[in-house]
Amino acid sequence: MDSNVPSKDFNVDPDLIGIDDQLKKLEDSINAASMPADLHDKAVAMLNRLKIIKSDGSFFLEYDSISRYIEWITNLPWNFHSEDILDITHARQVLDKNHHGLGEVKEKILEYLAIMILKKQKKMNSETFARAPIISLVGLVGVGKTTIAYSIAESLGRKIERIPFGGMGSAAQLRGKTRLFADSEPGLIIKAIRRAATNNPVILLDEIDRVSQEARADIMGVLVELLDPEQNKAYTDHFIDYPFDLQNVLFIATSNNTKDISTAVLDRLEVIQMPSYTDQEKITIAKNYMFPKVLVESGMSAADIVIDDNVWEEIVRPLGYDSGIRSLERIIQGLVRKIVYHELLGKIPAGQFKITAQNVREFVPQW
Repeated sequence: MDSNVPSKDFNVDPDLIGIDDQLKKLEDSINAASMPADLHDKAVAMLNRLKIIKSDGSFFLEYDSISRYIEWITNLPWNFHSEDILDITHARQVLDKNHHGLGEVKEKILEYLAIMILKKQKKMNSETFARAPIISLVGLVGVGKTTIAYSIAESLGRKIERIPFGGMGSAAQLRGKTRLFADSEPGLIIKAIRRAATNNPVILLDEIDRVSQEARADIMGVLVELLDPEQNKAYTDHFIDYPFDLQNVLFIATSNNTKDISTAVLDRLEVIQMPSYTDQEKITIAKNYMFPKVLVESGMSAADIVIDDNVWEEIVRPLGYDSGIRSLERIIQGLVRKIVYHELLGKIPAGQFKITAQNVREFVPQW
């Protein structure tokens, strides 16, 4: 099916182009939308109410609330989904292209994807189809949890939407606010579905262990419903106030540890531990992935800066042990910036510059 759902904007002052024209636009959008029949009837009833009160003083307040609601329900992909790439070889190629090492992690992910792909190929119905596993990637900062999630989406040919949980202070941010409030809006889950314009995206629940302490119990309660296949097939956002089927969504959660995640949520997750990188893995990643990328971003080429093989260890570990590779990327960026800066000042000659054991400390950032 075509997953491109057209966007409509009805929040225009009716005085500008005429009340009847605006009501006709709402009616056309309702009739053109693909949504459940009873929700369609509900929207029609709301529109009819607007037609009845269009000469009343309360019309504009009602119009603003109802038009925003209709805009949301007519733009949600109730019946739109993207076609998956059902090729385990392609999935392995994507993971290998984007990630060095992590052999055991990639094998586990491929095993989960293999089951999904097999049952899709056999076209099992919704009752027997093994719903997508809720993968939870757990590891220290910078070990590649988020990038692995993006690679999984790429391997399946699905869109991915990220929802950051760091500092989240209310369950309403996930589930939305009822339309009784003036500032009501859908929650982050429904917003992600609308942005993806498909009902089967990958949704990344990033850092679910970092929600605020005050709202932890409420947020974990929403996650239990969200991640339970028996419940998420009728997930109800408070603003939309109508069940939306999330059972085709592939949820991926990440966290630094599991101690701040409720037992009920953990029970619904397939936890995959992300190991720290060894120095040799970091050297390979730095040489083959990061350094070429930073050169391109800085307007340089591989011929402009050359790094001797025997100095990579000092670049990888200038300040001691670091589990991830974010600091490593910053070090390489700082090294390239300093070389470019010195070249523009005339301190080093233009053309190819070589980093050696003799000058590496001059160019590696010392924080």
